[in-house]
Order: sequence, then structure tokens, then C-alpha cells
Amino acid sequence: MKNEPKIDADEVLGGIVEWVSIESPSHDAKSVNKVVDHVEGQFRDLGLKLERIPGRDGFGDILEAKTPAEWSQGEGKGILILAHLDTVHPIGMIEKELKVRREGDSIFGPGIYDMKAGGYIAYYALRHLIRQGKRTKLPVTFLFIPEEEVGSPTSRARIEEAAKGHKYALVMEPGRDGDKVVTSRKGVGRFTLSVKGRAAHSGVRHQDGRSAILEMARQIERIEGKTDYARGITCNVGLIRGGSGVNVTPAECVADVDLRVPSQQLAEEMTHWFLNLEPIGKDVTLTVEGGMNRPPYQKDAGISALFEKAQAIYREIGKELHDVPLTGGGSDGNFTAALGIPTLDGLGADGKGAHAIDEQIYYSSLVPRTYLCTRLLETLE
Repeated sequence: MKNEPKIDADEVLGGIVEWVSIESPSHDAKSVNKVVDHVEGQFRDLGLKLERIPGRDGFGDILEAKTPAEWSQGEGKGILILAHLDTVHPIGMIEKELKVRREGDSIFGPGIYDMKAGGYIAYYALRHLIRQGKRTKLPVTFLFIPEEEVGSPTSRARIEEAAKGHKYALVMEPGRDGDKVVTSRKGVGRFTLSVKGRAAHSGVRHQDGRSAILEMARQIERIEGKTDYARGITCNVGLIRGGSGVNVTPAECVADVDLRVPSQQLAEEMTHWFLNLEPIGKDVTLTVEGGMNRPPYQKDAGISALFEKAQAIYREIGKELHDVPLTGGGSDGNFTAALGIPTLDGLGADGKGAHAIDEQIYYSSLVPRTYLCTRLLETLE
């Protein structure tokens, strides 16, 4: 038994750091594809069947890796593992605020928590099973996404198509607040408001102008007023641009709004509300475009049963697994859960600082999280 391979935290960390060291902002397809090249090589070495779907619209490639048919005992629907290789951090962060370094239990780096650690843990988990001479009961498909951080616009169809052929979805987004995973997420909507007014000289003919910015300010008050914490609705006007000069009544103004809702019913209600907004002032026009870009991910019986299996695995190492209350952050798990596929999310490393300059994972979470992923792959049937 002495030669039995063990999950080695330093080995896991070394692999994560390799991925993190290749910076990959979502909109930089060339940089994202450098990570895709690296990951593709690792899965090829494991003997998986690879398909690489060329990127479009300026994004990187999608990578799909499947276990060979002869590996798994089960026929038909298997396990879909979702991870993304893009990060929110611009190139150069690794030289500045997010130098890869270890301070006690924390290891810092761009995208280390969200979510290169999780993606690598999934790879290591399968490799660990292979090293032990074991196989999965079900076929396994890994799908590495190049632009999750901007809503998976070019990957969504592929994710949904893949999900329909699988029995479970495991999403390697970061773990939360200790031994916690994600079993539900809010849906995400994006809306753009455009106001057209009338330009005029602000000193000579102020009365002739119709301010698009003033109209937008009124609309912003109305929109932000729809935030309702009791119902789980948040509306955030996050970007605004307008006007042409300080001495000109602004003729145009555009604002982008982020909406989060916990249920499909509220998604429909709020989408209808946004798309039917009317102008408040006179002689201005208002146009609203947009809709939901991630459906709500609601915990149902299938998700509860999958979570209970994960809890039982975690107890094998003397730890208790919990799920976080409904989270406002979206992920590719929203797509699979909305299709009715039992989806367990937040299986990656624990840490904190997603999207921030203190982004970090906890070394102490690497072995438990890798064990959980390995045993899920080994036992799900």
C-alpha cells in the first residue's frame, strides 16, 4: 500500500501555478489560446479524445476533452465538467499587484481563484484516478470555456448542447467561505438604455435643448428603485456615457444595467418591465434593448441528491460540506441547471478576492477539494 499514489498538495499547486502563469484576459484570444494549448497538451497526454472549436468574435477557442469509450463501465450519459480559462485581469498584473506568491496559507495570482485552480483540480482528479489504475463509471467530458467572464456569448450553445448528453454537471468555479459549494445562482440580465434628446447652446438657447442626461438620471432613479432585497432583485446601472461638451445640452446618453433575479418568474417579470420603460420627460425618446443572458439556477431534487452524494464523500475525510445560500454571481452552471441537469458548482479551491487585486486560494483547501472531485468522478453512476 505504500506505493499507492496520494493527492499531493504541492503537486496540485505546481500545476495550478503553471496555468496561472499564462495570463489570459477574456478579450485577448491569443493569450487565452496559449492556456488552451497548454491544457490541450496535458489532456492529450492522458489519452483523452480532443476537439478544439475555433474561437469567433475575437474570443479564444473552446476545448473539449472526452474519456475514451472503453474507459468507462457505463454507456450513454455521463459527467460534464465545466471550467473557464479566461480571467478578468489585464496582461501585466502578474508583474504588478498579482505577483504569484505564497503568504502562509494563501497563494496569490491573476485568475488563481476564479478559476484556474478549479480547472486544474478537475484535470488532476482524473489523472489521479488513472495513476491509481482506476476508471470512472460514467463517461466524462471536460469543456474548457474561453469567455465565461463576459457571459459565454460564443460558448453558450456548445455548453447547452453538451449538457443535454450528460447526466450530471460539475462546475469548477471557486469554492466559498470554507467548506462550501454552490447549488443555486441568480439569473443575470443585461439591458442597454439609449436616450435621444435635443442639442442646444447651453448659454444662448438653453430653453431649446432637451437633455438626454437629465432624462437618463430620472430613469436611473427609477431603475435603481426596483432593487428589492426581500425578493432577491438587484438592479445596478454600472456604465453611463453621454454628452458632447460642457456647454452643449446633451442630445444623447446611453446606460448599461445589470439585473440579478432568483427565479424564472422574476426574470420574465423584470424583462417585461425593462423593455416597456417609457420616457419621463417631454420631447425625448427612450430605447431599451437586452434581456437575460444567464437563466436562474434553482436548487431542485436532482441538485439536492447530487449535493448529498458530495457531502457523503467529504465525510470520508472527516469534513462537513455545506452549500452557500443563493448567490448573485452567475456561471456556466446556470445554463446546465436551467436545462434540468443536476449541477454542482463551486467545486474549485477555496479562497477569496475573485476579480480583485488580492485574489488568492488557500493551500489547505487543495487536498480536500481534489479528493472531492476525484471521488465524484469515481463514484457517480
